[in-house]
Order: sequence, then C-alpha cells, then structure tokens
Amino acid sequence: MYFFISQLSISDILLSTNIVPNLLHILLNNGGTVSFIGCMTQIYFFAGTNAFECLLLAVMSYDRYVAICNPLRYSSIMTNRFCVTSIIISWLIGNVFSFIVTITSSKLNFCGSNIIDHLFCDIVPLLELSSSDTFSVHLEIFLLAAPSVMVPTSIIVMSYTYIVISVLRVPSSTGRQKAFSTCSSHLIVVSIFYWTIFSVYVIPKREQTWVSSKTLSLLYTVFTPFINPIIYSLRNKDIKKAVQQTLHKHISRNNY
Repeated sequence: MYFFISQLSISDILLSTNIVPNLLHILLNNGGTVSFIGCMTQIYFFAGTNAFECLLLAVMSYDRYVAICNPLRYSSIMTNRFCVTSIIISWLIGNVFSFIVTITSSKLNFCGSNIIDHLFCDIVPLLELSSSDTFSVHLEIFLLAAPSVMVPTSIIVMSYTYIVISVLRVPSSTGRQKAFSTCSSHLIVVSIFYWTIFSVYVIPKREQTWVSSKTLSLLYTVFTPFINPIIYSLRNKDIKKAVQQTLHKHISRNNY
C-alpha cells in the first residue's frame, strides 16, 4: 500500500506542476498566453497522469480486496514483482494513450479564434476551437476511455462489492469497523476523483455551464492532489506516528 501511495503522490505532483503554475499566472493577470507546443505538452502530461491515476486507483482497490477478503494469501498475491509490474504497465498505458490523443489533436487545424475558454489546455475546450472535423478525435477519445476509465471503474466497483460482502459477514462490530477503516482513505480518494471526472467529461455539456465545468476542473487538478496526502495522513496511524516523531526530534534539536 505504501508503494502505491508513493506512486499516487508522484502522479499528483506531476499533475499539479503541470497545471498550477500557469493557472496562477492566468488568474493573477486576468488571462494569459501559451504557445501551441506548450498547450500540447500540458495536454500530454494532464491526460497521462489522469489515465495513470485511474489505473492506479483500480490496482489499489484490488490490493484492499486481497487484504480484506484473502488476508492469508495477501503476501503470495501482492508480491513485489506484481506491484512493480502493475505500476509500470499503468504508467505505460497512461503515456501511450496521452501520446495518441496529443498527436491526433496537434494535427487539427486552428484557423479561427485562439482563445481557450478554460483555466488550462484541456482537450474538450481545445477541440471546440478547431476548424477541422473533430469526429475522429472524439471517437478516438471514446475508444481510449474504455480501457483507461471504464475498466478501472468496473474493477473498483467489483472490488468494493466483495469487500462490503466480506465485511458484513464479520460477526463483531469492532471487526467490521477495523476492516472498513483499512480502505476508507482509498474510498474517499476514489469518490472525489471519479465524481469530478465523470461530472466534467460524462455529463452532457447542455446540463452544465462552462463556469461549473471550470470549477469541477479545479477540483481534480488542484483540490484532489492537495487533499490526497491529507486524507492518507489523517487516516493512517503509521504516517501520523512518523510525523509526530519527526516533529518531536525537530523540536528537541531546536531546544538543545
């Protein structure tokens, strides 16, 4: 689990570094400019980290499923080789998918307005500016979304279905509470991440304004990476203990 949390942290750092600096520049200056290459680069890292995080959260849900439903086989199933392999595959899939979308989008013609009505270079408002036929790009995004979003979503739903069934079979309330506490942090992160993703990209645009779309985009590009470390820190006794020990050593050293 700590290995997966470290990868989640790397993904959040990449996403924030890619979006937040330029976002702050735009907000402070009431607008801003970005080169075409810079826009494509931002789309590439944005799509890659989001696709990776979808797959990573699915792997983490499977990890929680094995830990709760098959605790005696946990060490034999979630081996170091399996964990490293799953992370490498997730990074590769995320980067390949984002590379395909970025290359396809970069070949479109943009002969009209060059003003993106958004806080960063997102694929949806960018396609709105294109003077080319974007049907093939939309179809490509839809086909790539199946393995990168829908499959991980199915894995997460199935994992937590079996987790709930297994936990409800525990006779004592203390045992049920302890079992649920092991996956509560991950469930909170999954809920926030997927709720914002589906709200922005799945709900039809006629049912939401661009203002609400921008607000939701801020949630999963800024708020979610910010809140993830807090959630895992507050819900994890080992992390809280390590932080307390570090602060205690720092205070003691300063007093000395």
